[in-house]
This record gives sequence, structure tokens and C-alpha cells, in this order.
Amino acid sequence: MESFLLQASIFLGAAVIAVPIAARLGLGSVLGYLMAGLIIGPGLGLVAHTEDIQHFAEFGVVMMLFIIGLELEPRALWDMRHRLIGMGGLQVVMTMLTIMIAAMVFGLVWQTALAVGMILALSSTAIVLQTLTEKGLMETNGGRATFSVLLTQDIAVIPMLIALPLLATGPTVMLSPDGSIRRPSVEHSDAGHESLSLVADLPGWGAALVTLGMVAAIILAGIYGARPLFRFIHAARLPEMFTAVALLIVVGIGSLMLMVGLSPALGTFLAGVVLANSEFRHELESDIAPFKGLLLGLFFITVGAGIDVERLLQEPFLILGLALGLILLKGTVLYTLARVFGLRKRGQWLFTLGLAQAGEFGFVLISFGLQQSVLTQNLGNRLLLVVALSMLITPLLFLLFDAINRRIAAASGTDHKPDVIDDSGPVIIAGIGRFGQVVNRLVQGAGYRTVVLDHDMQTIQLMRRFGYKGFFGDPTRPELLHAAGIEKASVLLAALDDPKATTKLVAYARRVRPDLHIIARARDRVHVYALYKAGANDIVREMFDSSLRAGRYVLENVGMSEFEAAIAEETFYHHDRATVRELAELWDPSLPASENHAYIARAKELEKSLETALFTALEERAKQDAA
Repeated sequence: MESFLLQASIFLGAAVIAVPIAARLGLGSVLGYLMAGLIIGPGLGLVAHTEDIQHFAEFGVVMMLFIIGLELEPRALWDMRHRLIGMGGLQVVMTMLTIMIAAMVFGLVWQTALAVGMILALSSTAIVLQTLTEKGLMETNGGRATFSVLLTQDIAVIPMLIALPLLATGPTVMLSPDGSIRRPSVEHSDAGHESLSLVADLPGWGAALVTLGMVAAIILAGIYGARPLFRFIHAARLPEMFTAVALLIVVGIGSLMLMVGLSPALGTFLAGVVLANSEFRHELESDIAPFKGLLLGLFFITVGAGIDVERLLQEPFLILGLALGLILLKGTVLYTLARVFGLRKRGQWLFTLGLAQAGEFGFVLISFGLQQSVLTQNLGNRLLLVVALSMLITPLLFLLFDAINRRIAAASGTDHKPDVIDDSGPVIIAGIGRFGQVVNRLVQGAGYRTVVLDHDMQTIQLMRRFGYKGFFGDPTRPELLHAAGIEKASVLLAALDDPKATTKLVAYARRVRPDLHIIARARDRVHVYALYKAGANDIVREMFDSSLRAGRYVLENVGMSEFEAAIAEETFYHHDRATVRELAELWDPSLPASENHAYIARAKELEKSLETALFTALEERAKQDAA
């Protein structure tokens, strides 16, 4: 018990220290977990023999796929069938054959080379999906294509586990008279595990029937049994029971899948898809999410801690060369597929760099291959290092993608020359996104001419299709503003998506036109302070007005009359505007708000005065009604 608590303290302490540092440096949480594992394992030698912990931590991957399944309705999965079969299937087959040929060039027999191709064809579901989610890339075209391939790879693990024993070069696989496959090495070395199997010593057709029956039972239980079970638990009014049921579903299905020789991740994903239409879906997701995050983090730490640094130092150039060669080889196949399936530039690079590593299922296949004498111990150890090292490099590949993405974004702005502006009007609107579009329609509908500028060519082209005139170009460039008639305009609306660009635009416009009325869109309160100092006359926070309206609806439905709620809304609006202007004078961009003591003290005083202002306004209204 003491040893367990000590190990848990080491793992949690390493995560708490390393992950926030990595996140602050922009490296992402995954690299932080991996570095934490390297430090406490090979670095300081605080943990050893992480295999048992890694098997436990792999349930983080299982839980992650369950949550992904909950977010995918069966119809959405059916819509992905072309990518699953086409793009995903081609990736697995082409990568496997390419690596097999390369391995044969290095002298491996074809059976072993094919096994190596299977192991290295898979990518890291855990790292890639976690990183895509953190970076908000899951809903992009490249993100959806990446997810489709990862899902196909998880499904492909099943035939790989079936095929691996057939590739053994030693006499470890024998056929019984009844057609079943006997594996003496496994039967003797892991008899306890075999005793839990439902398909051990069954003929092929029997194992197939049991497997299909188990999958059908999971689907039917999800369709017909889940709702009555959840309603029964809900009637108990014990929130912790929902958590227990959620864990039971994941652990139970994972265990059943192992008994029939299937991937636990695939089984829980299937269960998640079946439950995607359930009214308890969000409850399940919220109960599982904390466990998923902790176990995934633990999994990444064990990967880092399990890296055999001594062997890496003995063969540094060979191991590193193999890892980089694997990334290059897989990247070439992935980039080719991305081009063939018509992904755009950003999607091509996300697809290529995101899937170029080996994956956590590689550890499972390597272990199984060693048991079945498909791989030698020496080759297996090298493959373990290559897989772990490629996973360790993956966060750096995503940083490379970020750099490429920025270059593509910068280049896209120069692919089109700025338009020649042949129009003028009293109002210049810089930025025609969701915010600017509403303002433009209102002003034009009232009969005033506007000059619309935006640096996104697709947005400008879309406007033109709907009959609105706009000009392409960077609104922060002085020559474009002068061409738009800033010397004669009455109003400038700065509504760019980038807060820094908005502040830069306001500062320049105020400098060249001190009398110009400038209305600016602000991201948040801190951005308001920056725009105030830059010279904006009216500053509109993105969510402020809509939040005020929602607050008024709340007041109307908790006892206030519509008129009283409107008075409270108006009073809050004027008080907040006065507060922001006053606090803007105390705001210091060089100091964090938590260290600006004068700012904090005044903010507290102004917050206390809000209650007085609201009470006074409502009291005066009551007196007027009484009179």
C-alpha cells in the first residue's frame, strides 16, 4: 500500500509540474506528460517496471473512444464509410506494404517484415485525438480525415491480432484436428489469461460465432437495455451511481471484448455510438471525462518512463534514424493519400504530420508478436524504442504543422492582390465577419453607403454572391484605408477578428484623423482598455449586449415585471460603461491584473456601488408609480 501511494504521488507530482509548464510554453499537454515520464523514469530513476501501470492506463484510450462514440450518431458514422473504407483502408494497406518492403531491404524475412509493417502502420489514437481536441482541429476537414483513419486503424487491429500468429517463423503455431489454433507458448506462460477467454480452443467457425454474438449483444443491450437501466438509476437520486454505471459500461465491455480477442477500444466505441442518441448521453460523457483525462495522462507518462535510454545511448543513430525514417516513410504515404482524396493545403499537412508516428497499439502487437515468436527479443526491443520515440516526436510535428499553417495563412493573403477601391461613403467597415455583417446590413438598410474591407477573399466573394459590395485587402494597411476614403469618412467600424489588428487599426486611424468617430469591437474587458487608450470612441464587447439581454430575461422570470427588468438592465449598462472607463485609467498592460493593487481596490469599490445604483433606480421608479 505504501509503495502504491508513493508511486501515485510521483506520477501525479510529475504531471502537476511538467504539464502546466509545457502548456505555458505552447508545447501542449501531451509533450508535458511524455517529458514528465522521461524525467521520473530514465532521468531520475524514481519509477521502474511501468508495464503493469501502462496496461491500467490504456483504459484512458478506451474511455476516450467511448466518449468519441457518444458524439457520433450512427448516421454520422455511416456518412464516414467512404473515408473509413477508402482513405483509412488504403492508409493501413499502403503503409504496411511500404514498411514491409523497407524491412525486407534491411534483411528481414517476409513474415517478420510483414509483422513489422502491421505494427508500424498504426498511429497513436491517444496523442493525436488529444492534440486535435486541444487545438480545436477536430472539426476541420483534415481533422475529420485524420479521425477516420485512426478509427480504421483501431478496427484493423483485430485482423492483425488474428494474422500475427500465422507469421511465426518457429514451431509455435499448430492446428488441432478440429481446426482450432493451438499456441503452446501462450498456454503455458499465460494460462490464467487463457482461462478467461471465451474462444480458447474453439474451431474457427465457433470463435467467429461467439465474437459476432458478443458484438450483437452489446448493440442490442445498448438499444433496448440502456434507457431502462438509466431511468432506474436516475430514480435513486444518487449522482455517484451514474458515475458507477458509466465506469461499469466501459470496464465491462472492455473485459468482454478481451474475452473474445477483440480490442476493448473498439467495443467501447461501438457502445458509445449505440448510446449517442440516448437522452443520458451528456451525463455519461461528463461522468467519464475526468477519468479519461487522468488515465490518458498516466498512459503518456508511462510511455515516457518506459523508454529504454540505455539501449538508445548504445545505438543512438540507428534508433533515431529508424524513428525518423518511419515518420518520413509514413508521411510520404499519407501526403500522397491526402492529395489523392482532395484535401486542401492545411488539411494535407495536418493529415500527414498528425498520423506519421507509430501508436500505442504497436506496444500491444509487439508484445503479442514476442509471445508468438514472430519477433526476436532484440528486434522487439528496438521496435519498442522506435514506437516510443516516434510518439515522443509527435507533439513536435504538431508544432511544425502550426508553423506551416501560419505560413500558408500568410501566403494566402498575398495570393490575391488588394482590390482597387472605386467607391466611397461616410462609413468604413473593417472586418465583415458575423459582427460586421449585421452592422453593414443595418446601416445599408437605413440608406447609408458603406465601404467594406476584409482580408479574407472567400468572405468577400461570398458577400458579392449575395449582392453586397466589398473590397479585399488588409484593413490595417495605411494605403488601403486612404484608398477607402478615411480622410472624408464620418465613422470607422473596426470589427476585425484579431484583437491586436483591431487595436493597431484604431491607433492609426486616430492618429491620422483626430476627429473621426471610431467604433471598435472588443474581445473582452482587457481589450476594451487597450482600445480605449488607442482612441476608440465607442467600444462594444462581443458578448456584452447579448449577455445583458439574457440577464433581463432571467429577471423577468424570477419575479420582476418587464419594466423593472428593463430598468435593471439599463442601470447595469450605464454603470458598467462608467466602470470600464474609470478602470481603463488604472489598467497597466505591463502588470497582470492580479498584481495591480490600485486596479483591484477600485474594482471592488465600483462593484459595491452597483448594488446601490440598482436599488436606487428601482426605488425611484416605485416612487414615480406611486405618485
